Amino acid sequence: RFFTFHFLLPFIVTAMIMIHLLFLHQTGSNNPLGINSNMDKIPFHPYFTFKDIMGFLILMSLLTFISIFYPYTLGDPENFIPANPLVTPIHIQPE
Repeated sequence: RFFTFHFLLPFIVTAMIMIHLLFLHQTGSNNPLGINSNMDKIPFHPYFTFKDIMGFLILMSLLTFISIFYPYTLGDPENFIPANPLVTPIHIQPE
């Protein structure tokens, strides 16, 4: 029972967040009088999509820069071995 709850809870929370964001941007965040407030709302698609794409591109550019110019920074230096085409690795040498 605990495993089922533990497995399903993140999906339930994610679904509730998506529903919340969808209705928040359709009806406005605070409209107790029911007044038409379409002029005050920010359109969801153009602004947030552009912001997400720019954030993704900046993050990927930063990670690419780090991995190309400073390959030892984000991990164990033993995992990064410069290639040497004149030496056959031990695990594929014939017996």
